[in-house]
Amino acid sequence: MPNIVVVGAQWGDEGKGKVIDMLTEKTDIVVRFQGGNNAGHTVVVGGQEFIMHLIPSGILHPGKYCVIGNGVVVDPAGLLEEIEGLRKRGIQVTPANLGVSDQAHLIFPYHRTLDKLKEAKVGPGKIGTTGRGIGPCYTDKAARVGIRLADLLDREVFRKKLQLNIEEKNILFTRVYQAPALNFEEIFESYSRYAEQLAPHTVNAPLVLNRAVKEGKSILFEGAQGTWLDIDHGTYPYVTSSNATAGGACVGTGVGPSLIDQVIGVVKAYTTRVGEGPFPTEFPPALMEQIRTKGKEFGATTHRPRRCGWFDAVLVRHSIILNGINEIAVTKLDVLDDCPTVKICTTYRLAGKALETPPANIDRWSQVEPIYEEHPGWLADTSQAGSFEELPPQAQKYLKRLEELLGVRISIVSVGSKREQAFHV
Repeated sequence: MPNIVVVGAQWGDEGKGKVIDMLTEKTDIVVRFQGGNNAGHTVVVGGQEFIMHLIPSGILHPGKYCVIGNGVVVDPAGLLEEIEGLRKRGIQVTPANLGVSDQAHLIFPYHRTLDKLKEAKVGPGKIGTTGRGIGPCYTDKAARVGIRLADLLDREVFRKKLQLNIEEKNILFTRVYQAPALNFEEIFESYSRYAEQLAPHTVNAPLVLNRAVKEGKSILFEGAQGTWLDIDHGTYPYVTSSNATAGGACVGTGVGPSLIDQVIGVVKAYTTRVGEGPFPTEFPPALMEQIRTKGKEFGATTHRPRRCGWFDAVLVRHSIILNGINEIAVTKLDVLDDCPTVKICTTYRLAGKALETPPANIDRWSQVEPIYEEHPGWLADTSQAGSFEELPPQAQKYLKRLEELLGVRISIVSVGSKREQAFHV
């Protein structure tokens, strides 16, 4: 099997976890390359729902090796809790099947505190962060004051770096935000305990991954969030703090671009986004509630209700360009089963002119008018379909029209949450 990058081509929550679960069957290694525990990949196996926040969803397959890459920011307490939760449910998680890059940056209590204080101070102009410290951790990384897993494992190095960080953050908390100072010793001791537990999982990820490629093994690169939440290419500033696009797979793992064979973009049969920011194809309230309820559109991490809208081909076409997407996986087709009419946004209009791509200026997004095609719905149950041919004719036509508009082949269709409710096309 080739080395494949799987990315979300919308605003995240596209069902990447399930697609990765499908592809893992024929791969050797699954590596997460960006984001933190602000993301959640949901997979249903044997009637059991598993939600992974940091650990690649490939961990559910025995005999596969999973890696958390250097591009991920890791909350040690969250990771250890996730490991223990999987073990309690009978999933084996050991150093033999889970490695964590020694270059991954760590989230500390001051990151979470700062995240919440900044959102509260901004008020109506808030970004819609999860409050888990992701952005502040990436900020420290860029400012070159971050603490990595390798630092945590050296007690003296860790003490010095943590002391400097807490001294600086406490000045900020007490003088700017009028918030309580943090206790150095408490954080130092708790994180020193985390170090003991994480040490066996710590690896030189670039060495492990590149050696595997030379041995002929295949790698599946797992992204979190989605293209339009990418820090460089998304609806800035309503974005995440890392590169959720395919390019992030290389910098977030230490595997060079010449070793990537394929990029699969995952989309829902409609569109969703969580939190603040523009959304041209957003449904009116009644339809929003119908689709949200049927699709169980609530965040896997925060349980926030997702905003829902019609499929936006303008958005996804640009995602295909940004990521170099070769194939598309369409999820949640079954959620549209009860719609008498389905719409596809084919073009944006702004000030009377058609736009080939979404506007760069965030203020222009609210002025965009989506131009739709209307298609008859199939009004039939698709959840039992095991092949493209078993789908209702109108559902087949809908998918074929998406292919025409996107210019990329649909290779996977998902019609339900269970592992078996998906098929290759």
